[in-house]
Amino acid sequence: MTLAACGGSGSDEAADTKTVKLVTHDSFVASKSVLKEFEKQSGYKVQLVKGGDAGKAVNQAVLTKDNPQGDVFFGIDNTLLSRGLDEGLFTPYEAKGLAEVPEKLQLDKAQHRVTPVDYGDICVNYDKAYFAKHRIAPPKTFADLVKPVYKGLLVTENSATSSPGLAFQLGTIAEYGKGGWQGYWKKLKANDVEVVDGWEQAYYERFSGAAGSKGDKPLVVSYASSPPAEVMGKKPAPKEAPTGVATGTCFRQTEFAGLLKGAANEKGGKALLDFLISKKFQEDLPLQMFVNPVVEGAKVPELFTKYGQKIDDPKTVASEDISKNREQWIKQWSSLVVK
Repeated sequence: MTLAACGGSGSDEAADTKTVKLVTHDSFVASKSVLKEFEKQSGYKVQLVKGGDAGKAVNQAVLTKDNPQGDVFFGIDNTLLSRGLDEGLFTPYEAKGLAEVPEKLQLDKAQHRVTPVDYGDICVNYDKAYFAKHRIAPPKTFADLVKPVYKGLLVTENSATSSPGLAFQLGTIAEYGKGGWQGYWKKLKANDVEVVDGWEQAYYERFSGAAGSKGDKPLVVSYASSPPAEVMGKKPAPKEAPTGVATGTCFRQTEFAGLLKGAANEKGGKALLDFLISKKFQEDLPLQMFVNPVVEGAKVPELFTKYGQKIDDPKTVASEDISKNREQWIKQWSSLVVK
């Protein structure tokens, strides 16, 4: 776990009501100017407490729930949400501006223990240069990934420690059903799928299509919005992104934030939750974390829409099914794939 201060004093005193602590995953990024605006508006300094991949961060939040690491948790998604709610991590709070968020994204709309902040699609990404060089068509579907031509080419994240990894597993469950996904993973393992702990390791260390990566895997479980990240800042702007998306492998993921029960600065935490669904923060999201804003009317930059991949029919699994079966599914996956 890392601790980073954004203009904060770094004080760990519970009485420090001038600082609001945001507990989150390693992939959280926001523009300094946007955070400064919140600090100017509210009078609170933001301090980030980062705890690895989203899966690890949620696990840590559960372990420390009697003495929370901060005031607000951001990054619990629909694959892990029921665990956080069942563990009683959050204090209900209806954030200002929630009326601008579609009800279908408000998975706890009866109690408002969490607030939707962004959504994205977890999909297999491919390195266009690799497939062009080898004159192989890139995969499009889950079924393609188990074909011999793609043997040893895919790296994915561990379902037990990574929310993208779990989302990818849930995508296969949606595709093959509760009785068929296990057989699919046996085939994927036989096709030499590589498993690593988290998204950053998979994408930046193992995937050959990531800028600066020395990885040798031309297929990685990432996001439909990852291709714009590979283009941002390049001059002149390329006609297309160097990476593509296997659109038949996508699972819709929604991320939430919530006020941690026992927060030292509850008032500051509520102010931060309001800010996370403000238009200012929402319009900063796409090019910072490469996810979609949840607030209706929030503008999405051209780079995001031009180079990103819009997924019209992502896989989904009902939240009640995830809640009921998640732990069993993860155990089954672990015994099949990593043991």
